[in-house]
Amino acid sequence: MHPLYERADGLSRKLIGAAIGVHRHRGPGLIESIYERCLLRELELRSIRGTTQKIVRVEYKGLVFDEPLRFDLLVDDCLLVELKAVELLHPSSKAQLFSYMKLLDIPVGLLINFHEPLLKNGIFRMILPGANPTEGSDSEASL
Repeated sequence: MHPLYERADGLSRKLIGAAIGVHRHRGPGLIESIYERCLLRELELRSIRGTTQKIVRVEYKGLVFDEPLRFDLLVDDCLLVELKAVELLHPSSKAQLFSYMKLLDIPVGLLINFHEPLLKNGIFRMILPGANPTEGSDSEASL
C-alpha cells in the first residue's frame, strides 16, 4: 500500500464536498480557471492546504532536471485534482492526470468536470496501481 493512500482517500471525500459546494454556489457553465480559484478558496476556508504548481525532479537515463509542473490542484501533497468545464471529457484528460500522478508519486487523483448539471456525474477517481490494498486490476473508479 502507498504510504499516503489513507490520507489521500480521506482528503478526496473532503475535496469532493468542497467541489460540490463551489458547484452549488456557481453552477455549471464557467471557465475552468474560475472553478480552480473558487475551489482553492473553499479549501482555504476548510483549512485544507492546496497548491497549483510544483517543481519536480525528473530523471531519465542518467539525465536529471527540474521542471515546473502545472497541474490544477495538489491537495496536502497526496491528492492530485484535474478540473475541467467541458461538455465531453477527452480521454487525454484521464491520461494526463494519471501521468502526473505517476510522476509525482501521488496515490489518488480526481478528475472533476464542472460542466455537469449534477456534479457527482462529472467526478472520476483514479488510484495508482498498488496504492490501495483492496483494489482490483482496474486503476480507475468513478463515483
